[in-house]
Amino acid sequence: MNISLPETLKSFVDERVNQCGYGTSSEYVRELIRKDHDRQRLRGLLLAGAASAPGSPVEAAYFDGLRERIQKRVRG
Repeated sequence: MNISLPETLKSFVDERVNQCGYGTSSEYVRELIRKDHDRQRLRGLLLAGAASAPGSPVEAAYFDGLRERIQKRVRG
């Protein structure tokens, strides 16, 4: 795949490649595409969640248990 860019965008991409440590402009573009893909997936999940029926209320005990499980994992 070849992509044509106006000189101003090409310069911008070259700057980002140098500043962010990408090896090539292709690496930079691939990263942008991955991030866009992730954003689209997240947007889909958020919209699906917003369209779903409300769940049951979560009580404080749930969060206490969650914190405890996380602390156990952190401690090893």
